Amino acid sequence: MTPEFSVVVPTCKQPNHLLKCLDALSRQKLPHHQFEIIVVDDANDRTTEATVRNFTQVFGIEARYLSQPKRMGLAAARNRGWQAARGRIVAFTDADCQPQPDWLTSAFACFKRGAQVVSGQLRIPLTSRPSPYEHAPLFTESADFTAANCFCLRSAIHRAGGFSEEFTTTWHEDSDLQFRLIRKGIPVTKCPEAVVLHPLIIPTESILEEERRKSHDALLYKRHPDLYRQRIPKYRALMAQYTGSVMGLSAALAGTLTGHFALALLALGVWVVLTLNLFLKRLPAGPITFDSLKQTATMAIAMPFLSLYWRLHGVVKYRVLYL
Repeated sequence: MTPEFSVVVPTCKQPNHLLKCLDALSRQKLPHHQFEIIVVDDANDRTTEATVRNFTQVFGIEARYLSQPKRMGLAAARNRGWQAARGRIVAFTDADCQPQPDWLTSAFACFKRGAQVVSGQLRIPLTSRPSPYEHAPLFTESADFTAANCFCLRSAIHRAGGFSEEFTTTWHEDSDLQFRLIRKGIPVTKCPEAVVLHPLIIPTESILEEERRKSHDALLYKRHPDLYRQRIPKYRALMAQYTGSVMGLSAALAGTLTGHFALALLALGVWVVLTLNLFLKRLPAGPITFDSLKQTATMAIAMPFLSLYWRLHGVVKYRVLYL
């Protein structure tokens, strides 16, 4: 029997998180014969393959494992998944996500009413005082279209051309698809009842390293300048603070080297105030440890420089000046 849904789950060396995602999918209220699961492994990892095989044996739910011949990014993995799908509707989530039991049934009701593309609700549990790592996902939860929780008729995503594989990291590839759907005149239906939980996971790579993803802001702007200006948050206050921090320390160094010590002292004071403000905003919740203080201080000092660097890198790489 052909399933109604094909659930595409891209992954890259996340077998433990993937197992929790598959377990959540096994609890779906939609009858199991009405959906298949396609796990696309961007790391060609044997442990991940064994995880999918064991899941199928234990739960009796159809789950296919597809490995990428070489690492190409999650956008490419998602494309491989939907192109192999047998279902009329393709559902996308991520390996570190946990779709709630009504996820598929809620979306199915929208498609029965004629929807072509459905956007669900992503929930990210945060503490009352977010840690440095908890600042990063805030935009994802507020986004009105995310690849971690969306559904497309296979015909609709084919018409839109799938995910652009120019986005080699997980940053704005879903916004690019959303904007192309808009340009094709394909409506996106909101379905807040289709909930995916995205537990906060401390990344193995530092958030400082993740700043390099911001170069894709320039790529998204180059492809969709009008929609970028309308729909992507600018964070002007934060960027002004970053710019002031970078200029303050640069002016302090320049003043010292040229003998303008009064100017250097003033500029250094500006940098200290702005850096201290960033530090206090990113102090983690709960008990303060030496390691958490060191991590927060490193981020407060380095993030302004890295954030501006990678944005400028995008400007040069994609040859576009975006505002």
